[in-house]
Amino acid sequence: MKKGHLVIFACAALLIHCSGNRADRIGIVQGRLLPCPTSPNCVSSQSDDTSRHVDPLAYHNSRSESKKRLRSVILSMKRAKIVEATDAYIHAEFSSAFFHFVDDVEFLFDDEKGVIHIRSASRRGYWDLGVNRRRAEEIRRRYENLTKWE
Repeated sequence: MKKGHLVIFACAALLIHCSGNRADRIGIVQGRLLPCPTSPNCVSSQSDDTSRHVDPLAYHNSRSESKKRLRSVILSMKRAKIVEATDAYIHAEFSSAFFHFVDDVEFLFDDEKGVIHIRSASRRGYWDLGVNRRRAEEIRRRYENLTKWE
């Protein structure tokens, strides 16, 4: 095999490996999203750690309408897909443009508090260079722009 072909093969194998398998560290336990790991590549509105905390999204209308708007926001973003949606929970995957790293983003509707909790975590690696925090804030910005006219 030529050296160039070997390099291309190695790069392709690396890219396939980067996406990773669907995370097993996601979901709801005792009415809460799972806590962030100790690595700095996760943010959550349910975290007490200020370096990992983001504010939840507020909603003032029905859960159904809020969920519809949130789905619209998610699907309007590049390289995003919803992989699971139940009555009070949404799990979406976002992949990076170049290496196709996958991040898991979860939303939990809390009708009592009128908020949508969010957790965004890298599936692989240690640092995310702030990608998950920026994504959570972009989702908030887009969601609030949709709800301004309620």
